[in-house]
Amino acid sequence: MILPIIAYGDPVLRKVAKAIDSEYPKLETLIANMWETMYNAHGVGLAAPQIGLPIRIFLVDTSPFADDDELSPEDQEALKDFKKVFINAKITDETGDEWDFNEGCLSIPDVREDVKRKPKLTITYMDEDFKEHTESYDGLLARVIQHEYDHIEGVLFTDKLSSLKKRLLKNRLDKISKGKINVEYKMKFPNIKKGR
Repeated sequence: MILPIIAYGDPVLRKVAKAIDSEYPKLETLIANMWETMYNAHGVGLAAPQIGLPIRIFLVDTSPFADDDELSPEDQEALKDFKKVFINAKITDETGDEWDFNEGCLSIPDVREDVKRKPKLTITYMDEDFKEHTESYDGLLARVIQHEYDHIEGVLFTDKLSSLKKRLLKNRLDKISKGKINVEYKMKFPNIKKGR
Protein backbone atom coordinates (compact mmCIF):
# COMPACT_ATOMS: atom_id res chain seq x y z
CA MET A 1 0.00 0.00 0.00
CA ILE A 2 1.33 3.43 -0.95
CA LEU A 3 1.44 5.68 2.10
CA PRO A 4 1.48 9.49 2.12
CA ILE A 5 4.93 11.01 2.66
CA ILE A 6 5.05 13.51 5.51
CA ALA A 7 6.03 17.00 4.35
CA TYR A 8 8.52 19.41 5.86
CA GLY A 9 7.15 21.16 8.95
CA ASP A 10 5.57 18.12 10.61
CA PRO A 11 6.93 17.58 14.16
CA VAL A 12 7.39 13.82 13.51
CA LEU A 13 10.36 14.69 11.27
CA ARG A 14 12.05 16.35 14.27
CA LYS A 15 11.72 13.48 16.74
CA VAL A 16 14.57 11.15 17.63
CA ALA A 17 12.98 7.84 16.65
CA LYS A 18 12.54 4.96 19.10
CA ALA A 19 14.09 1.50 18.74
CA ILE A 20 11.72 -1.40 18.06
CA ASP A 21 11.90 -5.13 18.68
CA SER A 22 10.94 -8.15 16.58
CA GLU A 23 7.42 -8.09 18.09
CA TYR A 24 6.62 -4.76 16.41
CA PRO A 25 3.08 -5.22 15.00
CA LYS A 26 2.85 -6.02 11.28
CA LEU A 27 6.51 -5.20 10.67
CA GLU A 28 6.65 -7.20 7.43
CA THR A 29 3.66 -5.31 6.04
CA LEU A 30 5.13 -1.98 7.15
CA ILE A 31 8.43 -2.70 5.35
CA ALA A 32 6.58 -3.81 2.18
CA ASN A 33 4.49 -0.60 2.29
CA MET A 34 7.63 1.50 2.76
CA TRP A 35 9.28 -0.06 -0.32
CA GLU A 36 6.13 0.51 -2.37
CA THR A 37 5.85 4.12 -1.15
CA MET A 38 9.52 4.84 -1.89
CA TYR A 39 9.43 3.37 -5.41
CA ASN A 40 6.18 5.20 -6.19
CA ALA A 41 7.90 8.51 -5.30
CA HIS A 42 11.10 7.56 -7.22
CA GLY A 43 13.21 7.73 -4.07
CA VAL A 44 16.39 5.82 -3.22
CA GLY A 45 15.75 5.84 0.52
CA LEU A 46 12.86 6.23 2.96
CA ALA A 47 12.77 6.45 6.75
CA ALA A 48 9.80 5.61 8.98
CA PRO A 49 9.41 9.22 10.25
CA GLN A 50 8.71 10.19 6.63
CA ILE A 51 5.51 8.12 6.79
CA GLY A 52 4.63 9.45 10.23
CA LEU A 53 6.17 6.73 12.44
CA PRO A 54 8.87 7.83 14.93
CA ILE A 55 10.61 4.43 14.90
CA ARG A 56 14.16 3.48 13.91
CA ILE A 57 13.66 1.94 10.47
CA PHE A 58 14.91 3.12 7.13
CA LEU A 59 15.46 1.42 3.82
CA VAL A 60 17.75 2.10 0.89
CA ASP A 61 17.85 0.96 -2.74
CA THR A 62 20.56 2.79 -4.69
CA SER A 63 20.13 0.91 -7.99
CA PRO A 64 18.71 4.02 -9.78
CA PHE A 65 22.08 5.77 -9.18
CA ALA A 66 24.01 2.93 -10.84
CA ASP A 67 23.20 4.27 -14.33
CA ASP A 68 24.85 7.65 -13.66
CA ASP A 69 27.65 8.00 -16.23
CA GLU A 70 29.42 10.59 -14.05
CA LEU A 71 30.18 7.93 -11.43
CA SER A 72 33.23 5.71 -11.47
CA PRO A 73 32.71 2.06 -12.53
CA GLU A 74 33.49 1.06 -8.89
CA ASP A 75 30.74 3.35 -7.56
CA GLN A 76 28.28 2.13 -10.21
CA GLU A 77 29.02 -1.48 -9.23
CA ALA A 78 28.59 -0.75 -5.49
CA LEU A 79 25.26 1.01 -6.07
CA LYS A 80 23.83 -1.44 -8.60
CA ASP A 81 22.58 -4.18 -6.27
CA PHE A 82 22.42 -2.36 -2.94
CA LYS A 83 19.01 -2.85 -1.31
CA LYS A 84 18.72 -3.06 2.48
CA VAL A 85 16.47 -2.51 5.45
CA PHE A 86 18.12 -0.89 8.49
CA ILE A 87 16.42 -1.36 11.88
CA ASN A 88 17.68 0.26 15.11
CA ALA A 89 20.72 1.56 13.24
CA LYS A 90 23.58 3.32 15.00
CA ILE A 91 26.43 5.00 13.10
CA THR A 92 29.50 4.25 15.20
CA ASP A 93 32.13 6.04 13.12
CA GLU A 94 32.40 8.64 10.34
CA THR A 95 35.80 9.50 8.86
CA GLY A 96 37.54 11.39 6.08
CA ASP A 97 37.42 14.91 4.68
CA GLU A 98 33.90 16.24 4.17
CA TRP A 99 32.73 16.51 0.57
CA ASP A 100 29.84 18.29 -1.11
CA PHE A 101 27.10 16.51 -3.01
CA ASN A 102 23.70 17.71 -4.17
CA GLU A 103 20.92 16.18 -2.05
CA GLY A 104 17.15 16.22 -2.10
CA CYS A 105 14.46 14.64 0.07
CA LEU A 106 10.99 13.20 -0.56
CA SER A 107 9.69 15.20 2.43
CA ILE A 108 11.09 18.43 0.93
CA PRO A 109 10.12 18.22 -2.75
CA ASP A 110 11.78 20.46 -5.35
CA VAL A 111 14.55 21.59 -2.98
CA ARG A 112 18.07 20.39 -3.75
CA GLU A 113 21.25 21.72 -2.15
CA ASP A 114 24.89 20.77 -1.76
CA VAL A 115 25.48 19.12 1.61
CA LYS A 116 28.82 18.34 3.26
CA ARG A 117 29.27 14.84 4.69
CA LYS A 118 32.18 12.62 5.64
CA PRO A 119 32.91 9.99 2.98
CA LYS A 120 33.18 6.86 5.18
CA LEU A 121 31.01 5.38 7.89
CA THR A 122 30.59 2.30 10.04
CA ILE A 123 27.06 1.35 11.05
CA THR A 124 25.54 -1.32 13.28
CA TYR A 125 21.96 -2.34 12.54
CA MET A 126 19.45 -5.17 12.48
CA ASP A 127 18.05 -6.49 9.21
CA GLU A 128 14.35 -7.36 8.79
CA ASP A 129 15.00 -10.77 10.42
CA PHE A 130 16.58 -9.00 13.43
CA LYS A 131 20.05 -10.32 12.65
CA GLU A 132 22.70 -7.83 13.74
CA HIS A 133 25.28 -6.48 11.26
CA THR A 134 28.22 -4.09 11.50
CA GLU A 135 29.31 -2.80 8.10
CA SER A 136 31.38 0.00 6.59
CA TYR A 137 30.45 2.04 3.52
CA ASP A 138 31.95 4.90 1.58
CA GLY A 139 31.18 7.38 -1.18
CA LEU A 140 27.65 7.79 -2.46
CA LEU A 141 26.45 4.69 -0.63
CA ALA A 142 27.60 6.15 2.69
CA ARG A 143 25.89 9.44 1.83
CA VAL A 144 22.49 7.85 1.14
CA ILE A 145 22.74 5.93 4.42
CA GLN A 146 23.78 9.10 6.32
CA HIS A 147 20.82 11.00 4.85
CA GLU A 148 18.30 8.32 5.88
CA TYR A 149 19.99 7.85 9.26
CA ASP A 150 19.59 11.57 9.92
CA HIS A 151 15.81 11.09 9.57
CA ILE A 152 15.70 8.67 12.51
CA GLU A 153 17.73 11.21 14.51
CA GLY A 154 15.23 14.01 13.76
CA VAL A 155 17.63 15.80 11.36
CA LEU A 156 16.89 17.04 7.83
CA PHE A 157 19.45 17.82 5.14
CA THR A 158 18.39 21.49 5.26
CA ASP A 159 19.74 21.62 8.85
CA LYS A 160 23.23 21.13 7.43
CA LEU A 161 23.07 24.25 5.25
CA SER A 162 24.59 27.65 6.05
CA SER A 163 22.35 30.17 7.83
CA LEU A 164 22.29 32.26 4.62
CA LYS A 165 21.05 29.26 2.56
CA LYS A 166 18.42 28.52 5.24
CA ARG A 167 17.16 32.12 5.08
CA LEU A 168 17.00 31.95 1.27
CA LEU A 169 14.98 28.71 1.45
CA LYS A 170 12.59 29.79 4.22
CA ASN A 171 9.70 30.86 1.93
CA ARG A 172 9.97 27.71 -0.19
CA LEU A 173 9.97 25.51 2.92
CA ASP A 174 6.94 27.38 4.32
CA LYS A 175 5.08 26.76 1.05
CA ILE A 176 5.91 23.04 1.21
CA SER A 177 4.55 22.77 4.76
CA LYS A 178 1.32 24.46 3.58
CA GLY A 179 0.94 22.15 0.58
CA LYS A 180 1.52 24.96 -1.93
CA ILE A 181 3.54 22.72 -4.22
CA ASN A 182 2.85 20.26 -7.00
CA VAL A 183 4.07 16.74 -6.30
CA GLU A 184 3.56 13.53 -8.25
CA TYR A 185 3.21 11.35 -5.15
CA LYS A 186 0.90 11.24 -2.17
CA MET A 187 1.91 13.65 0.62
CA LYS A 188 0.53 14.82 3.95
CA PHE A 189 1.10 18.50 4.71
CA PRO A 190 1.19 19.69 8.34
CA ASN A 191 0.03 23.28 7.81
CA ILE A 192 -2.81 23.02 5.31
CA LYS A 193 -5.67 25.23 6.43
CA LYS A 194 -8.78 23.17 7.15
CA GLY A 195 -11.90 23.82 5.11
CA ARG A 196 -10.23 25.21 1.99
